[in-house]
Amino acid sequence: MALENKELNKKVPVPLYYQLKQLLLEEIQSGNFRENDCLPTEIELSAMFSISRPTVRQAINELVNEGYLSRLKGKGTFVTKPKINQEFVHIIENFNEGMLRKGIKPKTTVLDLKVTEADEELVQALEVEPGDKVIELLRLRYANDEPIVLVNTFIPYRLCPELLEVNLKEVSIYATFEKNNLFIKRVRRIFEAQRATKTDAQFLEIKEGDPLLYFETKAFLPNSTVIEFSKLKYRGDRNKFVVELEK
Repeated sequence: MALENKELNKKVPVPLYYQLKQLLLEEIQSGNFRENDCLPTEIELSAMFSISRPTVRQAINELVNEGYLSRLKGKGTFVTKPKINQEFVHIIENFNEGMLRKGIKPKTTVLDLKVTEADEELVQALEVEPGDKVIELLRLRYANDEPIVLVNTFIPYRLCPELLEVNLKEVSIYATFEKNNLFIKRVRRIFEAQRATKTDAQFLEIKEGDPLLYFETKAFLPNSTVIEFSKLKYRGDRNKFVVELEK
């Protein structure tokens, strides 16, 4: 067993639940407990370390909340993949940069790239005229070969027609903007919880009805021109979002 010969130090002021949490986390991160492994029960852990069940439960609850463990009713507590911390809500950077900074291998599949005409929604979102040409780009983005976000992006054709000639599997939209002297000054994002449609589920390799985190993004140039409108659907089981506030 992975926890053989492990002990908690009851002589130090560090809470026992925290010591157990850290011990379990070390076993997960070292690979002694692997994905889908079942942990000992609360009763077994309580007896193993001579601590109360509420202490064990608190340690496990925190690891569940942080995405390292999941509970299946009637079956037990299992090791899961930790969720990816996304700073998307407070940092302006491209997807590849964000993943590489976390030590995660990014990949992008371009599902569709075309020129379309602005409908009522795009007229409002992009502040263009009805029928204006718009570049529509649909991408599926991966973290370590696992699909995590489906992105549908719309850009006024007149602002950057060069996008149609770029390999968008390898080159970011924002890098292409900057190459054409289009620099994003600010971004506005709104988000809400949604459930995956049948199409979402097929692309993201989840079940229909599974939770998604849905974002709408509008990016603005220094003169307040809207250069991008995107709809993003993040898998709820693989992502969590970090927000930093400062007073």
